[in-house]
Amino acid sequence: MLFRGWGDAVGGRWPDVATVVDHVGVGHLVVTRHALVRQVLADPVTFRPDNALDAVTPLPVAALRVLAGHQFRLPPTLANNGGASHPEIRGIVADALHPTRVAAQRPWLTGLVRERVARLRATLDAGVPVDLYADLAADLPLLVLARLVELPDAPVGAVKEFARAALELFWAPLDEARQRALAAEVGRFHTVLRGFAATGGGLAARLRAAGHSPDVVVGALFFLLVAGQETTSQFLTLLLHRLTGEPTVRAGLRDGSLAVADVVEEGLRLEPPIVTWRRVAAVDATLGGTAVPAGTGVVLWLARAGRDPDVVAAPDEFRPGQRGSRRHLAFGAGAHRCVGAQLARLEAAVVVAEAAPLLDGVRVVRPPWYPDNLTFRMPDAFVVARP
Repeated sequence: MLFRGWGDAVGGRWPDVATVVDHVGVGHLVVTRHALVRQVLADPVTFRPDNALDAVTPLPVAALRVLAGHQFRLPPTLANNGGASHPEIRGIVADALHPTRVAAQRPWLTGLVRERVARLRATLDAGVPVDLYADLAADLPLLVLARLVELPDAPVGAVKEFARAALELFWAPLDEARQRALAAEVGRFHTVLRGFAATGGGLAARLRAAGHSPDVVVGALFFLLVAGQETTSQFLTLLLHRLTGEPTVRAGLRDGSLAVADVVEEGLRLEPPIVTWRRVAAVDATLGGTAVPAGTGVVLWLARAGRDPDVVAAPDEFRPGQRGSRRHLAFGAGAHRCVGAQLARLEAAVVVAEAAPLLDGVRVVRPPWYPDNLTFRMPDAFVVARP
């Protein structure tokens, strides 16, 4: 289950807290219940975020040398920062992604999605299959993020390759050859980020002006380019795929009986792109009657928590607006709750509103495929066609 935290595993029988041994023999405490997951996330003193970005497959010396050759460093900045610097760094990033600034992107984003959907519809009507990941969802979040934090022009493909390489390097079960190759990809882009961190405007300039070191600026940009865009493009793909199998929901969107926002929240609950997150016990603790010794790695099963019958009325059914639908933990909780939650919601709302009609009458030629990964779904393609 550890690297397949979705599908049948999410709905199976699990205790509230379970010990699972990973591929390298390390034991993890997996927390499955909504209340316990929230308890851990809300208590950064007992359960620290220090291990959030640790490689789940320990990096061998050869891969570490590759990273060192690119001067790769990733000090605590956002997700893995339990120190005194976190609130200020988070505040600067949150200001760049302020709901008012995010909402201002809606007209531009709607126009872009509408243009893409029109092209996709024409292609489908001509009898040609389309890839809704590559041709619609893959780069949208990156384009929006670039406008908000004033990223310089960069090849979209290069940024996407870097982001997916980072998700694989730090969160997937890997062999040494693959680790070396991924380290080279991540290291090369880290060099590019260092250059931008030193001279770039927008968010980078604000972090520099606040007195933060170049490594901290790079770390913030590194995490944003992974968590701030790649996860959202994954969610857009997951949600569109889910909607192909939900004709009643699509009908509700057509006749206005279902709100787009409710569809997005139910999608986040049932199809979160981030299925687990990690914490480490700083002191001896107890979770649901289970002893948690200091130093224990804790895996918070966010996807499972979203299907907790104590929280949601119909845990395994896609019912937008049902009781408990919005209480999911797709964005985490507490001091490290996802700072880009409103941005992700806006992007998903625009895509659902504009693209859901495209799904009527299509058949799935190639559903998304997901590689083994502790935390991220990482769909690679989603191909549909008209019968």
